[in-house]
Amino acid sequence: MAIALARSRTVRRGIAGIGDVLFSRSTLVFALIVVGILLGAIVILSIDAWPSVTRFGPSFVWSTAWDVVRQQFGALPAIFGTLLSSFLALIIAVPVSLGAAIFLAELSPRWLGTPASFLIELLAAIPSVIIGLWGLFVLVPAMRPVETGLQAAFGFLPIFQGPRFGVGFLSAGVILAIMIIPIITALSRDALRAVPDAQREAMLALGATRWETISRAVLAYCRSGLVSAVILGLGRALGETMAVTMVIGNAYRLTASLFSPGSTIASKIANEFSEASSSLEIGALVELALILFAVTVVVNVIARLLVWRLTAVRTVRE
Repeated sequence: MAIALARSRTVRRGIAGIGDVLFSRSTLVFALIVVGILLGAIVILSIDAWPSVTRFGPSFVWSTAWDVVRQQFGALPAIFGTLLSSFLALIIAVPVSLGAAIFLAELSPRWLGTPASFLIELLAAIPSVIIGLWGLFVLVPAMRPVETGLQAAFGFLPIFQGPRFGVGFLSAGVILAIMIIPIITALSRDALRAVPDAQREAMLALGATRWETISRAVLAYCRSGLVSAVILGLGRALGETMAVTMVIGNAYRLTASLFSPGSTIASKIANEFSEASSSLEIGALVELALILFAVTVVVNVIARLLVWRLTAVRTVRE
C-alpha cells in the first residue's frame, strides 16, 4: 500500500512538473510574440518611411513645408501641434481629474461615489468619433464666445490673438481634456484607495485636519501612482486622431495663437494618407508615424524614470 501511494505521488509530481514547464514555455512564447509584434511594426514602418528618410534626412523634423506638388515635406508643424494640444489638455484635465479622484476616494459618501465612478469610467468608453461629432456641433460654437472673452481680456498676448472661429488648438485641447479626464481620474482614484488606512489614522491622531491628512499623508504616499495616471493620460492625448481632426481645423502651419487652426501628427496622417499618391509622400506620412511612436516612447521612459525616482525617495524616507 505504501509503495502504491509513493508511486502515485511520484506520478502526480511528474505531471505537475510537466505542467509547470509547459506553462513557463507558453508564457515565454506569448511574451516573445508581443515583443515580435512591436519590433515587426518598427521594421515595417522604417522600410515604408525609407524614401522620405533618405530624401530629407534629419531636416524633415524641423522643416515646415508640406507641398505635394514640389514634393517637399516636413514634420515641425505637426509635432508642434501634437505637443501644444496635449499640453493644453493636461493643463485642463489634471486639476479636474485629481480633484474628482480625491473626492471619490476620500470624501464622497458611498451612495454617491459608486455611481459617479461608474459614470466617469463610462465616459472613457465612448468612441472618439462620437466625442468628435459632439465637439464639432456643440463645443466649437460654444468656444467662440469663450475665445471672444479671452481676446477681450488678454488680447495683448500673442496666444490670444487671431480669428475666433471656434476651431483651433484651444478647442483641440479641450476635447482632448474631456477624453483623458476619465483615464486620469480612474487611475488616480485607484492609487488613492491603495494608500493604507494607517497613513490617514496616524495623521489624524497627530491632530491634522482632513485636508492636511489628504495633502501630506495620502497624496505624498501615492505620488508615483498619480504621476503614472497623468502620463497614461498624456499618452492617450498624443495619439488621439478622430476627435482632434474634427475640431483642430487642419491647417499645416506654425502659429503662436491658440485660436488658429493647426494639425497634429495623427490628424495629418488621417487626412492625407488616403490621398497620398507618390512613394515619397507615403514615406513622409509613415515617417510622421515613426516620430509619433518615438515621442510616445520618450514620454513613457520619462514617466518610468519619474516613478522609479519617487518610489526610491519614498523608500529612503520610510
